[in-house]
Amino acid sequence: MIPTPDLSHLTAADYEHVYEPAEDTFILLDALEQDADELREVKPRVCLEIGSGSGCVSSFVGAILGNSCLYLSTDINPFAASCTQRTARQNKRTIDPIVASLAGPLRTRLHRNIDLLIFNPPYVPTHDEEAYSAQSTADLAGAWAGGASGMQITDVLLNDLDNLLSPTGRFYLVAVKQNDVPGIQKRMEEFGFRSEVSDMALQILD
Repeated sequence: MIPTPDLSHLTAADYEHVYEPAEDTFILLDALEQDADELREVKPRVCLEIGSGSGCVSSFVGAILGNSCLYLSTDINPFAASCTQRTARQNKRTIDPIVASLAGPLRTRLHRNIDLLIFNPPYVPTHDEEAYSAQSTADLAGAWAGGASGMQITDVLLNDLDNLLSPTGRFYLVAVKQNDVPGIQKRMEEFGFRSEVSDMALQILD
């Protein structure tokens, strides 16, 4: 069993601005651990976590893959970038956090070169205005306010997936029933991807 990363350095003050790992986080960790042997076998070179928050997930992936991979993360929240870097240090990992939306400034340089893409998105259905406001303020609400059907932010990334994933790339996405998981899968099939559902984590394979 791969231990959950040490987050003892994060405080209540940190969690006022950054999403505290919860059930959805641990379901994602379980899905990654379940696929640990397969992930090691495909030998990812570039891993990108979008919306890294506390840095828990990227540090966990680092425990699976070791130092053979370049670990990048993005988050619109500067507090999250700081927490991710601190969590990496606490767990003796190397992660390069970037303050950006989705793949942002990495899209061109990493065009079809991301081997492992991970996203625990803001999936809670809200009014679109609330989601726009949450993204604009770039604070804690940006981690959960997902707009109509909870898909406002996720839809943007799904439409760009073919430009990001490498030929052997894998994408892990957390979703809930209101996000219409079968609908997501159907869209991905139309784009030429296949997918598998494990509890709440939807895995999309190139």
